[in-house]
Amino acid sequence: MKVYQYPDKKDWPILLKRPQNSAEIAETSVQAILDVVREKGDSALRDFNLKFDGAELDDLRVSEKEFNIAAEKVDPELKKAIQLAIDNITVFHRSQLITEPVVETRPGVKCWRKSVPVEKVGLYIPGGTAPLFSTVLMLAIPAKIAGCSEIVLCTPPNVNGTVNPVILYSAKVLGIDKIFKIGGAQAMAAMAYGTESVPKVDKIFGPGNSWVTLAKQLVSRDGVAIDMPAGPSEVLVLADETANPEFVAVDLLSQAEHGVDSQVILLTDSEALVQNVRVAILRQLQMLPRKEIAAKALANSRIIRLTNSFEMMEFSNAYAPEHLIIITKDADKLAEKVINAGSVFIGAFTPESAGDYASGTNHTLPTYGYARNYSGVSVDSFIKKITFQSISDKGLQEIGPAIQQMAAAEGMDAHKNAVSLRLAEIRKESEND
Repeated sequence: MKVYQYPDKKDWPILLKRPQNSAEIAETSVQAILDVVREKGDSALRDFNLKFDGAELDDLRVSEKEFNIAAEKVDPELKKAIQLAIDNITVFHRSQLITEPVVETRPGVKCWRKSVPVEKVGLYIPGGTAPLFSTVLMLAIPAKIAGCSEIVLCTPPNVNGTVNPVILYSAKVLGIDKIFKIGGAQAMAAMAYGTESVPKVDKIFGPGNSWVTLAKQLVSRDGVAIDMPAGPSEVLVLADETANPEFVAVDLLSQAEHGVDSQVILLTDSEALVQNVRVAILRQLQMLPRKEIAAKALANSRIIRLTNSFEMMEFSNAYAPEHLIIITKDADKLAEKVINAGSVFIGAFTPESAGDYASGTNHTLPTYGYARNYSGVSVDSFIKKITFQSISDKGLQEIGPAIQQMAAAEGMDAHKNAVSLRLAEIRKESEND
């Protein structure tokens, strides 16, 4: 990791840059995949399975037999760990269900909002070098809590045409059985447009590589909503001289091992920590099975020494990290100043991996600077808020004249008449009484 000592603020924009998003070059190719799936359906999906995953499949949907075989392959201790995570994620996400009050804005004028689930949702679970079964929990649990009526899950097959057993087990435990062996941009197309096998959904969730990210953005132009425009994983660690360099190093590596396009950043005001973390990274890196991936990610990463914790927080808010870890003597106070971040981890014993798996918060988070204007996935992501209003005759008399004045000022005579006719009827009934 390259070290930058007290960079001038005019140079910050360069340091805030992410690695180039390779999907920007691939838009034509991604659009071509979407078009073929839209036109040819299952036939195109089978062709892409063979081309990209080396899997020759007749049936794209996971069978009941495959679920049963998968369950037998999952270690009992892992099953217990998954259940603990399910319990915590469920408790945290259930707390997000809120019934809003009916508000009387004027006597006889009642307004309220109702939460209604998105009916049909599609979940994408990446495969590749690290099948993320934990993402099944992070997406399926809030979808279930929200009350979505149909949940479709897509995940890429391996060369044998099978899916990681822990992904299947996790989905089945949560009651998700519409699982299709489809990966990449073609999975986004299948869920967005529907095929002979795959139901069309209203909203697509889940992380993926740059092609998946771009495909999600492209299909969103066709009336399918997406959770957020997310990209490669990233972490920013904000630490001072009190931080344990071994902890800092392993937190940086835990994100670097996600993929070669991941980015990790350390902000500190301590020269000793800079040196100690660099040594710890080199030592710990050698012990990782995914060290080659992590090493490439570190080439995109940097250590930046700044003057104090307030300047570090200013830089962090400008960067808007997916994950922000704060390990300083004033971590709680500093955390209150966070404006832009996907999820925040406070203190020496709060590793980012806790949020990835089992603390209860959601790990599907905005990356690539989108934390400036997007939230991570929650129950709200699977819900629509519909407003209602009910106005009595007295209520319309309260607000009707204002509506008439405003409609007339905008030249909207029918709007004005909609009130005028009703007010006239109210007066007539009142006179008859």
